[in-house]
Amino acid sequence: MAINYLKDELDNGLVVESIVPPSNNTIPLSNRYQIAATSDNTRRAYQADIRHFESWGGQLPTTTDAVLRYLHAFAETLNPRTLSRRITAIKQWHRYQRLADPTEAPIVSKTLIGITRIHGKPKDKAPPLLPEHLIQITDYLAAQSTLADFRDSALLQVGFLGAFRRSELVAIRMEDINWQPAGIEILIPKSKTDPSNQGQYCVIPNGNNELCAVRALKTWLEKAGIDEGFAFRRIHRGNKLSDLNITADSVNEILKNRAYEASIENAMDFSSHSMRRGLATTASRDGVSLPAIMRQGRWKQVGTVMEYIEAAQRFEENAAGQILQKLPYKDKSKPEE
Repeated sequence: MAINYLKDELDNGLVVESIVPPSNNTIPLSNRYQIAATSDNTRRAYQADIRHFESWGGQLPTTTDAVLRYLHAFAETLNPRTLSRRITAIKQWHRYQRLADPTEAPIVSKTLIGITRIHGKPKDKAPPLLPEHLIQITDYLAAQSTLADFRDSALLQVGFLGAFRRSELVAIRMEDINWQPAGIEILIPKSKTDPSNQGQYCVIPNGNNELCAVRALKTWLEKAGIDEGFAFRRIHRGNKLSDLNITADSVNEILKNRAYEASIENAMDFSSHSMRRGLATTASRDGVSLPAIMRQGRWKQVGTVMEYIEAAQRFEENAAGQILQKLPYKDKSKPEE
């Protein structure tokens, strides 16, 4: 953009800048910024949704009638939340093609509401990973002492105590870690709750003999000889270390497999989200304040954290429990006179 600096000074001494538009207004604009407005995960989900619609036989652009037929075809087999997201993907496709949106017809939303009322079911939730689970896993890993064992122990302890999302965890780089006498401070350059990339920090204090993410991380990095780049890396056969970080999906598999190897019941029900849920659940159980829990997990919505806390406190201050406690005790083992 050409900028012409005028030399005329105003009474206040400021210099006026005149913006001269380019003479050629036909230069095509890049779609770089439009693409950046949508997260990679959302984009991949929408792409999968469109492929599913097309594999069913749907064509784009489509019609309201085809959308309704699609909804009826999968009303009994797909979760209503999944169907709703797929309709949103179809809506977005038409919007960005500047075509009429076939999903905006009231009958589409009404049909979705009906499907939800008839076929809706509770959302599947991964169980929380509790400290006792993590100690059992790390004790097992400590007895094995392979390079992967050191990595996985550090990964799970940092993930739990830092309440990291899996995408944040695998993206940690050496330059993001600030080692301090009291523990570590980790910079999270990008996060789900930080779309403008302002950066967030996670602090993990030194632990004790049972759990210490700081010690586990330092041990792993020393054993692997990592002093730059990604902290959590892939390990190939022969203990050959890669420069690439592990994938976000692999965090789920590592947690499941390590919990199974450590003989934890229902190990395969865990997911990477179990670590965040477990941190919030345990902190609430131990009397940690809600603001402190939200700060550690970098939660923005109180409702999300309260869901975890309420799940952990269902038997505490329970109305039915208090009634039962106040009932008069009668020893039924003695025969009545």
